[in-house]
Amino acid sequence: MELYQLRTFAAIAEEGHLTRAAERLHLSQPAVSGQIKALENEFEVRLFERRPTGMQLTAAGRDLLAHATKVLAAAEALKKAARGLKGEITGTLRIGTVSDPHTNRIGELLNCTLQRFPGLELELHHEMSGIALENVRERKLDATFYFGDDPGPGFAALPLRVCVYRVTAPAEWADRVRAADWSEIASLPWVMTPDLSTHNRLVTKLLGDHHVDPPQHRVEADDERVIIDLVRSGVGVSLMREEDARESESAGEIVIWDKARLTTTLWFVTLAERQDDPLIKALLELVRESWQGETAPAPKAAIAESREATSPA
Repeated sequence: MELYQLRTFAAIAEEGHLTRAAERLHLSQPAVSGQIKALENEFEVRLFERRPTGMQLTAAGRDLLAHATKVLAAAEALKKAARGLKGEITGTLRIGTVSDPHTNRIGELLNCTLQRFPGLELELHHEMSGIALENVRERKLDATFYFGDDPGPGFAALPLRVCVYRVTAPAEWADRVRAADWSEIASLPWVMTPDLSTHNRLVTKLLGDHHVDPPQHRVEADDERVIIDLVRSGVGVSLMREEDARESESAGEIVIWDKARLTTTLWFVTLAERQDDPLIKALLELVRESWQGETAPAPKAAIAESREATSPA
């Protein structure tokens, strides 16, 4: 049994098709077929059933794929450790980004990477915060930026900055919003992100802390810039980061409801068990460098602060 045979096995299982797996591996189809046949002979089990739509794992194939995946991951970790011992940092990491590049300081991070570790490639994937965290847990991402509470056991989390959110509404709603109480605000149309997102959880927590049910009338959006545009356009109420809210209010585009102020934290998160991976260690070093002078201790949980209507924040 050779590692290249296990890679072929995993590729066919993932692609579900012999030809596509051969193209992905830059091998001929007969070579791929031969490697699988050799594995089946060695294991003395059938790994795949040929179907009109492609290759389907047998029950034995599914069981052995789990073991093969662990072997391949261990082999890759060994290679990375060897590179780290001789000071060579090369490879690709998949990074989740949230909000906008400026908030994540993506430019600074990429510049630091090019200067310090030119052999390290960062592959950026824009996601909603909650989904990005789940993708790190499932190893679909190597690390991610994340808004919310400390993600807890199993994760290594570096707090980057405390962010303030405000409840905002279209400028033409100013009279009805400024005099509104918590129930009246919740009864207005809201622009919300999907349930798994941190933004959605912040709204639910903010209203729940004041014994108010989540908004029933909502429009869904999955991007902060889209949310800002929808509030400006008169669609509904939403949370907005304070710097964006102040700018839009100064331009006469929105109004800030001054009874609430919500703080949360931007983190950089990876799996705790991967902290000794040379690539991850290099990445965390780069994040600290790109945020040098900016990082600060973070609260354990989002904090909602009530304010009197006459007291601007």
